Amino acid sequence: MRNPLNHPILEQSFAIIDQEIGKHKFTPDEYAIVRRMIHSTADFEFAKLIHFSPEAIASGITAIQNKTPIITDVGMVKQGITGMVGKTFRNPVIAAVEQASVALPGKTRTETGLLTCYRQFPEAIYVFGNAPTALLALCAELQQSSVKPALVIGAPVGFISVLEAKEALAKTLVPQIRINGRKGGSPVVAAILNALMVLAWENSET
Repeated sequence: MRNPLNHPILEQSFAIIDQEIGKHKFTPDEYAIVRRMIHSTADFEFAKLIHFSPEAIASGITAIQNKTPIITDVGMVKQGITGMVGKTFRNPVIAAVEQASVALPGKTRTETGLLTCYRQFPEAIYVFGNAPTALLALCAELQQSSVKPALVIGAPVGFISVLEAKEALAKTLVPQIRINGRKGGSPVVAAILNALMVLAWENSET
């Protein structure tokens, strides 16, 4: 039976992806995320670049069901997930960049806003699609704190500080879903979070 959270065209696209990707080693929950991510990008390489830490999906699902705040790096990611959030658990969604009218010395506005959000919501879900410096700032904070986010989705895109930020995230023990390499972006992390929302909703209905 069709999932009411999925549009019929989305289901048709999923069928094409299933046919093209063929056999794989993902768990059913991991594949649900990978499939939605490929649908958003038409890029099958993401199936090779994604990394799930142990318990990342379970931690994310529990946090979503508990209406844990979701902190995005930029407004574009926030816009990409508010529709699904509104259909499911209505978690608070906060864009870090919108929390800082000016940047602290030597930092970007997104970094500055991220630090503000982390002090207020250290156990939130953190989603990075565009701001590697903000992800680096979070990783630095994690080294000094015993309170960890429920989940970090780390997939900033680009050439400056992107690899460094993802490597820093990989060294932390926080539950994480990470896109290795230079690829990523707002559509990618929005797809990952939206897929988690669907999984959380399905699990709450069983």
